[in-house]
Amino acid sequence: MISKNTIDKVYEAVRVEEVIGDFVQLKRAGSNLKGLSPFSDERSPSFMVSPVKQIWKDFSSGKGGNAIAFIMEHEHFTYPEAIRYLAKRYSIEIEEIEQSNEQKEQANEKESLYLVSEFAQKYFHDTLLNSEEGKAIGLTYFKERGFTLETIKKFNLGYSPEKWDAFTQEALGKGYLSEFLEKTGLSIVNEEKRFDRFKGRVMFPILSVSGRVLGFGGRILKTDKKAAKYLNSPESEIYHKSNVLYGIFHAKQAIAKLDNCYLVEGYTDVIQFHQSGIENVVASSGTALTPDQIRLINRLTKNITVLFDGDAAGLRASIRGIDLILEEGMNVRVCTFPDGEDPDSFAKSHSHDEIVQYLSENSKDFIQFKASLLLKESANDPIKKAETIKDMVSSVAKIPDRIKREVYIQECAKIMDISESVLFSTLAQLLNKDKTEALIQAKNNQEPATLSVVREEVPAIKVDSLFVIERKLIELLLLYGHLTEEFQDVLLSMNEENEIEYVTEKVSCKVHERIYLSLQEDEVEFSHGLFKEVYEYLILYFQQNETVEMNQLLAQMPVHLHEEVAGILMLEDRENLHNWEAKQIIVKQKDKSVAQNVTETILTLRWFLVNRLIDSLRQELADNPEMDSFEVLTSVKDYTELIKIFSNRLGRVLSRF
Repeated sequence: MISKNTIDKVYEAVRVEEVIGDFVQLKRAGSNLKGLSPFSDERSPSFMVSPVKQIWKDFSSGKGGNAIAFIMEHEHFTYPEAIRYLAKRYSIEIEEIEQSNEQKEQANEKESLYLVSEFAQKYFHDTLLNSEEGKAIGLTYFKERGFTLETIKKFNLGYSPEKWDAFTQEALGKGYLSEFLEKTGLSIVNEEKRFDRFKGRVMFPILSVSGRVLGFGGRILKTDKKAAKYLNSPESEIYHKSNVLYGIFHAKQAIAKLDNCYLVEGYTDVIQFHQSGIENVVASSGTALTPDQIRLINRLTKNITVLFDGDAAGLRASIRGIDLILEEGMNVRVCTFPDGEDPDSFAKSHSHDEIVQYLSENSKDFIQFKASLLLKESANDPIKKAETIKDMVSSVAKIPDRIKREVYIQECAKIMDISESVLFSTLAQLLNKDKTEALIQAKNNQEPATLSVVREEVPAIKVDSLFVIERKLIELLLLYGHLTEEFQDVLLSMNEENEIEYVTEKVSCKVHERIYLSLQEDEVEFSHGLFKEVYEYLILYFQQNETVEMNQLLAQMPVHLHEEVAGILMLEDRENLHNWEAKQIIVKQKDKSVAQNVTETILTLRWFLVNRLIDSLRQELADNPEMDSFEVLTSVKDYTELIKIFSNRLGRVLSRF
């Protein structure tokens, strides 16, 4: 169990823009930062980060909070997992409070799988560096590949001994359960026998974006026709190969910074590039590229450069991957290496500057790449050339952006020496075909049509006025609760003619005190549970603290309240997402004083409650005709007069709702 002292240190150290910047490409938007939502598939940014307030808000999904809340949402971590991750990121030593055996057993299964995988990583790495067998076989192999000791440690490369159950016995001896060894795929259980899946292999840990161990890739070193050269962990609750990119943890910052991602095929390609000083590189780990893997990159950059060797079969396969990238609205370039070279060997035999220069000079736009590849195959065969042109246009059709499609069609026409009108016509046919198929599919999924026409009544959306008012009060407390403002109190007084008149008196007090005393005076409680919880927390916080530190406030607040609080705090900042000024649209700013805002909100709440009281009295009279109507109607008349007073003070007519 993590000590409170460690948690406090984490909250003091974290910067929300740094933490989120590891996962999302952020751009300046006034005093805030904006980017694409990591929680939904979008093309226009609706994700906002406030370095000043140390919070974030995703307006597409509704999620929000501080840095800890982001890590919990993005990585599906528990609160302790998020604290551990951030402590590691900011080099904060974790102080543990000893857990009982019972508490250890209560750890959820997912966390147990992570713990087993992390133990395995340390075991394999330690075996590589410190055992005689590991140094003689595994370390020698890596050094022959040209990897330095620093690189080996950076990627936590390892070695699994040749013995059948070396790792399994070590893990069981350390108290790890056989159940979780089997579920991660590290051990294979056959009847009563247990043995290591990766026996006699060098090991490549596969990490999540946040750096947690998800699984492993193992390469066999001896010649064995019955054994696969590369072996990956099986699918588990924490490892889904279609959602993972090898090297993403080490590459994410460089990808976001350089706004480009190099995509390669194997583990050693990634490692060799890193060693050469090029860190914005990831691998699909030998699997066919998937939409989920592409979206993982899309969170960091819109630009992908696919790197391939000169193998014709590999190039053919790459085209399918490129079409998937285009469908996600990303920009694709392709770079092929000379015959006999791959990213690993090329990086090993060239300097950093030579690699950068080669990639710059030889990276082609996907249209140029695909055209050069397919035209070679079609040569002087008109039929094949026609098929090649259709193939090219089918790729362009996958691009969601209409302007990009038109530009690529024009480029295609030049390369293929064919008129643009023919290509545009072909493109239109493909797009219409896709729409038609989608409509047919939708129609097939519907109930059979009938001749009768049924007009469906669309229910009117009813606004919850009390919800809006209560939310406004929470907003005022969050933004201005600590400020001292001058309020105007209206008092009843008797003049010299013995007539009652209203007298205005100025009172100076804290905003939170004004709201609290007003609600106490009216004996009003929040009707919405979440707002009530936030309100009670804020009033207690203001009573105990003279100044407000937003990070400290959120640190002490229960995590389940963060989303609502972040949503309220970032509501005004949402305008920055639209960049109205650049479009010459002036957004009206608030011109009311804080005191006026508070007073009007409290008066509006009173108006709403009095209205509700009038309704209840009338309903009571309707339900009980025998009761004294004079008394009830007198009360209704008095309350109606009160609404007129509210109208005068607010300077507008308040009607019955």
